[in-house]
Amino acid sequence: MSIFTEAEAKAILEKVVKLSKADECTATLTGATNGNVRFALNNVTTSGIVDNIDLAVQVAFGKRVGTATINSFDDASLERVVRRAEDLARLAPENPEFMPAIGKQTYKPTPTFDPGTAAITAEYRAKVAADSIAPCRSDKLIAAGFFSDSNSFFASANSNGNFCYQQASGMDYTCTVRTEDGRGSGWVARNLREVGRFDASREIRTAIRKAKDSADAKALEPGKYTVILEPAASAGLISFMMFGFDARQADEGRSFLSKKGGGNKIGEQVYDPRVEIWSDPWDPEAAVYPWDEDGLPREKTPIIEKGKVSFLQYSRYWAKQKGKRAVGQPGNLIMAGGDKSTADMIKGTEKGILVTRTWYIRMVDPQTVLLTGLTRDGTFYIENGEIKYPVKNFRFNESPVIMLNNIEELGKPVRVGDDESPFVMMIPPMKLRDFTFTSLSDAV
Repeated sequence: MSIFTEAEAKAILEKVVKLSKADECTATLTGATNGNVRFALNNVTTSGIVDNIDLAVQVAFGKRVGTATINSFDDASLERVVRRAEDLARLAPENPEFMPAIGKQTYKPTPTFDPGTAAITAEYRAKVAADSIAPCRSDKLIAAGFFSDSNSFFASANSNGNFCYQQASGMDYTCTVRTEDGRGSGWVARNLREVGRFDASREIRTAIRKAKDSADAKALEPGKYTVILEPAASAGLISFMMFGFDARQADEGRSFLSKKGGGNKIGEQVYDPRVEIWSDPWDPEAAVYPWDEDGLPREKTPIIEKGKVSFLQYSRYWAKQKGKRAVGQPGNLIMAGGDKSTADMIKGTEKGILVTRTWYIRMVDPQTVLLTGLTRDGTFYIENGEIKYPVKNFRFNESPVIMLNNIEELGKPVRVGDDESPFVMMIPPMKLRDFTFTSLSDAV
């Protein structure tokens, strides 16, 4: 098992820090046991467990920094990695934006660990695959999916006396179901800390239903439509937008939050007043480590309040330049919503389009956060509160800034995992007006 106890990790890290002859030293241990099972064409294709622990050592002589890594922990190996980092630091040019290692910090633990998830076995993974494949076979459908679980730890110490240690666990499941003729496609995903809340035999029903219902899709003219975006469909757009919440980018005129003539839009009304987004590392549904990559403590942070921008992320360097206080970079995003499910929102829609999922999202214009991408795995036309028929997939060109000014209704937030996002997210389904579809796609 690639999990060190706090005492084991601390002993190694303190030894490393003492070995260093540099002006400062930061040592970080990360370890994980990651299990997975993959299936396609209604058969398991791969499965495995990966155990690994890495030690990263960063040292500095003045403003010259060197980093080296190793995954052996005997005394000779520890000595070798420290000397390698020091050799690299002596060769490195000075970093004009160098910031020294942080001082001793206080961290309030967050609920990132679940013993049930950490104890997942190969037999459990096999059952997830079986529970996904069996109902698809019986319905003459084809399933392809991936289930992964992790049990991990993070520990760090530096020459200024700071130390942190915490364990985390999590699981992620995605499954695509296709009709045998390839004309229908459905998808489902679940991202959780507690595996006890997951049931593949229940989740697969969503993908099966959408696969069956999405065959014989009709073409609709591209244009502006009222849409209901399921949480997974809007998560990618929201996470792209959040990259613009960097104070330096805004101050230097490189962000949609830059102000004409200089400065940034903090405190300004940018979104519909119903938009509330915050970060809270202690949120029980979306907990993350209580520190960021620099070791700064994370805080519960309002990001957007009643549509107004209330937070921009200051790096330690930029905070020093601007006389601001640097706080830990948010690790999760939580968006306020209502109590309605996606199904409830469909019932209240006269005409619109339901989007299960968006993908292949790319930035078109960072100054407006104009994004382009495609819908997939179940896109449906809604009329008089009912799904009438499937429609061909669209390419969209839309800005989440505009999107969040065209809100008609927000539903109940759910936890969403996104491979391209650094955040754990709680996102509601959204009913939006005037969402821009620019062309059709024949892909399902």
